[in-house]
Amino acid sequence: MPTGTPPDVAVLVGLQASGKSTFCRQWLTGPYELVSKDLFPRSARHRQRRQMRLVAEALAAGRSVAVDNTNPSPQEWTPLVAAGHAHGATVTAYWFPPDLAGSLARNALREGRARIPDVGIRATAKRLRRPSRADGFDTVLEVRFDGRGGFRVRPVPEPPRHVRAAPDGGR
Repeated sequence: MPTGTPPDVAVLVGLQASGKSTFCRQWLTGPYELVSKDLFPRSARHRQRRQMRLVAEALAAGRSVAVDNTNPSPQEWTPLVAAGHAHGATVTAYWFPPDLAGSLARNALREGRARIPDVGIRATAKRLRRPSRADGFDTVLEVRFDGRGGFRVRPVPEPPRHVRAAPDGGR
């Protein structure tokens, strides 16, 4: 990372088996330190506290960090946004729009610990919310498969802050 460039916290937001980890390997490996609860031992206690400690350590050392979990709602991403800003980092949301059928199909191909019970994916889908700049993110990017084994990344347009009603009441 060039001197003087603040670190970034990349928060991946999407269903299990939506391509987040593959995207992370293809696009973020190298400049970002990976933090994922999936890398913790199954018996690890206080997973959230451990994740936040690893994020804070990386940021304190001036390193960018990618948080590769589902992060489906503000409950999960608000502490990451706060930690990033507390360390002078930018915070970027990478939004993987839900494709429940696609995630279930890709998950069915997984083996062992990598395979998630379908009920877990469905539960995440119910909680999943698209992040926005109003949530404190500096940038929100949408990530989709490109059909060639890679990804397309584009900025997510922000909805207008104020939408005026049509003079006729919308009739």
